[in-house]
Amino acid sequence: MSGETRTAVLTPAALDRLARVADLVPGLLVTDFGADDPAQRGGLREAEVLFTGWGCPPLDPAALSAMPRLRAVIHAAGSVKHHITPDVWDRGIVVSTAATANAVPVAEYTVAAILFANKSVLESARVYRRARSRVNVLERFPGIGNYRRTVGIVGASRIGRRVVELLRPYDLRVLIHDPYLDEADARALGVERAGLDALVAASDVVSIHAPELPATRHLFDAPTLARMRDGATLVNTARGSLVDTDALVEELVTGRLNAVLDHTEPEVLPADSPLYDLPNVLLTPHIAGSQGGELHRLADAAVDELERYAHGLPFAHAVDPGVLHQQA
Repeated sequence: MSGETRTAVLTPAALDRLARVADLVPGLLVTDFGADDPAQRGGLREAEVLFTGWGCPPLDPAALSAMPRLRAVIHAAGSVKHHITPDVWDRGIVVSTAATANAVPVAEYTVAAILFANKSVLESARVYRRARSRVNVLERFPGIGNYRRTVGIVGASRIGRRVVELLRPYDLRVLIHDPYLDEADARALGVERAGLDALVAASDVVSIHAPELPATRHLFDAPTLARMRDGATLVNTARGSLVDTDALVEELVTGRLNAVLDHTEPEVLPADSPLYDLPNVLLTPHIAGSQGGELHRLADAAVDELERYAHGLPFAHAVDPGVLHQQA
């Protein structure tokens, strides 16, 4: 992992837990598997488990050749696609990820965005700030509220499913679109399965939780955005590439739609992007995932997996290479 990741994720308490369950060299941090460092070469030669995080370089054949005893990789973050190569699976190495733990804050952010959107929180706050006097809410916002509103979830991913779970206490109709979700799974989740076109046309809030794949690039293009109902809100905590930014801007500048965007394409928008200033857009700097104290959850989840491995138990959150191509 990177040095920045180690500092943020591996607290002294987490390192203490690691040291209790494994033979650990606390001072050894690998950021480049090809580094000309005798201590690193010796550590990798003896390593049975890699404890990885953001910034881990790819585990390609050259890297794996330096680790003849490697049997497992435990990732204290979300996606493993950046560093787990086919060579890892070819060697029979098992992999775990803390993606389920990282899904928690993203889902919490999303639910807050959905409830605020239906309550017209941002718009009513702007109206109140301008008026600086009593606002006739029912007159200005006749459809305000969350009771029996329709929420569309695009992607039955870890995060999408967690959002569905967190929405259960509310009186909402929840639709879901995912080509890999069958009717029985939808019933088990307590949601209605819908095609993308039908979902966006029916939903007051549409929240994106699909993975970044070639097939999902610009999933929300101009025709799809045009199908969203007037006044609806688009929430994107997935990847910016799933939305055609130019097409979204065209809709937003008219005021017809609202948006809550934690991811955009490009990831950092140019300084002159209208999305910074549009009153119907809440733009946040990639904060939905684990941040601050939430990073400790990732470390705890990863150390839990190491403890399971040390006791000869299977991982609770093992990565299945057969479905990895469908995931983030």
